[in-house]
Amino acid sequence: MGIRLLFILLCLVHIPILGQESEVRINQNRLESRIMELAQFGVQENGETERVAFSDADIEARNWVVQTLENLGLAVSIDYAGNIIGLRKGRNKEAKAISFGSHIDRVPNGGNYDGCVGSMAALEIIETLNENNIKTKHPLEVIIFSNEEGGVMGSRAMSGHLSNKAFRVANSTGYTMGEGIMRLGGDTSQIKKVVRKKNSMAAFLELHIEQGAILEKENLDIGIVEGIVGLKWWDVIFIGFANHAGTTPMNARQDALLAAAKFIVAVNEVTNSFEGAQVGTVGRIKAEPGAPNVIPGKVVTSLEIRDLSSQVIEHVFNAIQAKAMEISSASGVQIEFVPLDTTADPALTDPVVQKEIETVSKNLGLSFKYMPSGAGHDAQDMAHIAPIGMIFVPSKGGISHSPKEFTSAEDMANGTNVLLQTILSLDQKLD
Repeated sequence: MGIRLLFILLCLVHIPILGQESEVRINQNRLESRIMELAQFGVQENGETERVAFSDADIEARNWVVQTLENLGLAVSIDYAGNIIGLRKGRNKEAKAISFGSHIDRVPNGGNYDGCVGSMAALEIIETLNENNIKTKHPLEVIIFSNEEGGVMGSRAMSGHLSNKAFRVANSTGYTMGEGIMRLGGDTSQIKKVVRKKNSMAAFLELHIEQGAILEKENLDIGIVEGIVGLKWWDVIFIGFANHAGTTPMNARQDALLAAAKFIVAVNEVTNSFEGAQVGTVGRIKAEPGAPNVIPGKVVTSLEIRDLSSQVIEHVFNAIQAKAMEISSASGVQIEFVPLDTTADPALTDPVVQKEIETVSKNLGLSFKYMPSGAGHDAQDMAHIAPIGMIFVPSKGGISHSPKEFTSAEDMANGTNVLLQTILSLDQKLD
C-alpha cells in the first residue's frame, strides 16, 4: 500500500519516472496549422504576407499570440520594449526560468518561416506539456521578441545594448523604433527596466530555419549551432573631384567611383586571402552627383564583415583598410571609414547545451552537424544574459527572407521535438 501511495504522489507532481517524458512528441499537424494561421496576418491579394514590425498586421498577429498563450494557461505580459513574455510556473519556486522563443515580425517581402518556426514551436511545446500533464522543475518562459528584423530591438533591450539613438531609426512602416515600441505596448521612458541581469535565466534556446542550404544539400535533419557570427558595418566615403566627363582627360581625373570599384574588388580579394569562414561584403553604393556626363566626385559604399571571432573581423578590416589607403594614394581620392552603430559581437553557444542537443538528436534518430550561424538572431544578445543554444532545421533551397522560403512540416516537427526534449533534459540537469 505504501509503494502504491508513493507512485500516486509521484504522478501528481509529475516527477519523471521510467523515462516517460523522453517519449513525448509534439503534434506536427497542429504546428504546421499554426504557421499557416500566423501567415494570415498581413496576407495580401497575391497570397503573400507582409508583416513588418510596428505595422497593423504585426499588432494583430501579436494580439493573437498573446491570446493563444493565455489560452494555454501562461501568465502573459508585454515588457517596456514590446517583447511578449509568457510564463509557465515550475515546481521549484526558487529555480531560474528556462527561456525559449523567437520573433514573428518579417522583413518586407519576406516569408512565413524565418522566426515564425521558433515562435510557433514555443507555443506547441507548451501545449504538448499541458496535454501530457508535465510540470517542469524550472519555470518556462516563452519570449516573442519585438522587431527582430529591424535591429534585434527587443533582445538588445533585454541585454542592455539598445541605445536611445536607435529610437530615431525608422523602418519601412514609417514609424521610428521609439514610436514602434510605444505602438506595441512598450514604453521608451522605462526601457532600462527591461534589462535582465547576467545569469538571471537558467538557459535560453532558439529554434530557427537555417537560412542556408547546407543541411538540405547534406541531407541532414538538425544543425547544432556552435555560435552566431559577429558583424561590423562601416560607411566608406570616397572624396574625389567632380568634373566634366567630356573635357577631363583620363589621366587627370580624381574619379571617386573608379576608386570605389577598385575597393569593392579589394574587399573580395582581401577577405578570401584569410583562411576561415569570414565574409566581407559591399552591399550598397551611391555615387554623386549621379549624372552620366559628370565624373563622380563623391561615393559612399557600405562595408560589412562577419565572423565567429572578433579578432578575425579586426584582422580582415585592417587588411582592407590598408588596401584602401593604397587605392587612395594611387588615385588621389580620399577614403574614410565611418563605423556604424549596427554591430554585434560574436556569440558562442554553450558547450553543455550543444551536447544536450546532440544527445537528444541521437535519441530521436535524427542526423545532425555542428555549424556556425552566418545570420544574426535574438539569441546573440541573450548570450549576454544566459547560456544559449540554437537549433537549425533545413531551408528548402537555402532561400530566406523571401516569399519562396519553405521548411517542411516534418523538418519543423523534428526541430521542435529536439527543442522540447532539450528543455526537458536541461530541466532535470541544471540547478
